[in-house]
Amino acid sequence: MSTLPPFKRPSATDPYLAALAQRALIFDGATGTNLQLQNLTAADFGSDDLEGCNELLVLTRPDAIEQLHRSFLDVGVDVIETNSFGSFSLVLAEYGISEKAHELALTSAQIARRVADEYSTATSPKFVAGSIGPGTKFPTLGQISYDELSASYEELAYGLLEGGVDLLLVETMFDLLSGKAAINACHRAMARHGRIVPIQAQVTIELTGRMLPGTEIGSAITSLLPLGVDVLGLNCATGPVEMHEPLRQLSDTAPVPLACLPNAGLPSVVDGKMHYDLTPDGLAEHLARFVADYGVAAVGGCCGTTPEHLARVVEEVGKVTRAERNPVFEPSVSSIYSSTPYQQDRSVLIVGERTNANGSKKFREAMLEGDWDTCVGMARDQVKEGAHILDVCVDYTGADGIADMDALMSRLATQASVPIMVDTTEIATARAALTWLGGKAILNSVNLEEGDGPGTRLDGFLSLAAEFGSAVVATCIDEVGQARTAEWKVRAATNITNLAVEKYGIDPRDILIDPLALPLSTG
Repeated sequence: MSTLPPFKRPSATDPYLAALAQRALIFDGATGTNLQLQNLTAADFGSDDLEGCNELLVLTRPDAIEQLHRSFLDVGVDVIETNSFGSFSLVLAEYGISEKAHELALTSAQIARRVADEYSTATSPKFVAGSIGPGTKFPTLGQISYDELSASYEELAYGLLEGGVDLLLVETMFDLLSGKAAINACHRAMARHGRIVPIQAQVTIELTGRMLPGTEIGSAITSLLPLGVDVLGLNCATGPVEMHEPLRQLSDTAPVPLACLPNAGLPSVVDGKMHYDLTPDGLAEHLARFVADYGVAAVGGCCGTTPEHLARVVEEVGKVTRAERNPVFEPSVSSIYSSTPYQQDRSVLIVGERTNANGSKKFREAMLEGDWDTCVGMARDQVKEGAHILDVCVDYTGADGIADMDALMSRLATQASVPIMVDTTEIATARAALTWLGGKAILNSVNLEEGDGPGTRLDGFLSLAAEFGSAVVATCIDEVGQARTAEWKVRAATNITNLAVEKYGIDPRDILIDPLALPLSTG
């Protein structure tokens, strides 16, 4: 898969974002729960083998999907989601209908668009969110490659854009790397289609207070914000009671509008069916508090929520004033587990360098022998000794950098508790690493030795940094050579920083300058 070109952001006048800035918007509720209430049979899906594939209903029973949308619009919601949660080829392949992915995505958006437009007025516009779910295979666990997953997501996103959605909703994210694949797929689809809409990303926090792999909410914020996410939030897994603490953290730190779509409480099984106990009044009370206390900009419902739930939400949220937020985001990098701020309270930022084929004979020999357990053990030892970040370099004459990086990162992605600094001179090797890392990595390093045109190493690395939301180490080297005076070093650093920020959209706080200055004691 080719590197994503620097992505474009929606304008400040985008209708959905403009509406969010003015008031709290109300999303609809559960799709599956309310389709079940229509007592659909296998015949409605086309056959026994296809029963349960709700996405197919846009073709076999479009009237059922229209009825679903109308049931929520009738109670006053502002946003309806397309019936496309699993309308991408990898999920549809489980039913043997992967070839229908584009048709299902397009049709789901067209149906929602048509119904929403019927209810829209000049003073109360109705929006359509293109639903993109997590699928059933996760790249962090090696169940599918990042590129294969992202390509499948792109097909879904493109169909949704063709059908006229107002925003792309990457929801129910259990795995950060899957989220990256989906968000980047959205950017590629928008670049192809020529229409830019907001991206709303929602992660799923379990009862543990973390995402399924053990990801803290802070790591999710750090990893996803650099990808061009316009709205960030939570949905599914729990009811609103369990969402207070992660929402508070989001409110305090995330510099984008927030969304929250909880389940109707925690599920239980009654007579063989999933049952949710939270009443409409209970859901409405919590969501109104989220708006009033945490400044949440978009609320709605997930599993178990009905039009009756959302009717009460519309009433109660309409009575409260949204809190003003003053989030403070601390520049950081992250593993899939937690964030590491650049500015440490009691220490300098320590980068462990023993997992480097050019700096450690033990690591190099283990790598060349394919002894990955030893390599991972060396990484863990450095963390135990206080390293905040692990520098990983597999570049070595005669070695296969891509294969070695792939083998090592497939292990470190889950076995390293701290962020990774990908240390390589090869763009392809760097990309091999980043397609395993759900957290926010650092690319080491970029310089202006070849200039800044298309196809240069600088262009390749900064494009990767933009695509995967990585920080970069910039060394003070330009076309003339390594800068030797203070003025020259400042000039080289300034030129790289300006390019990274203005052309590639990289946050200047994520550019770490290496002046290539050594102590006199080194000779």
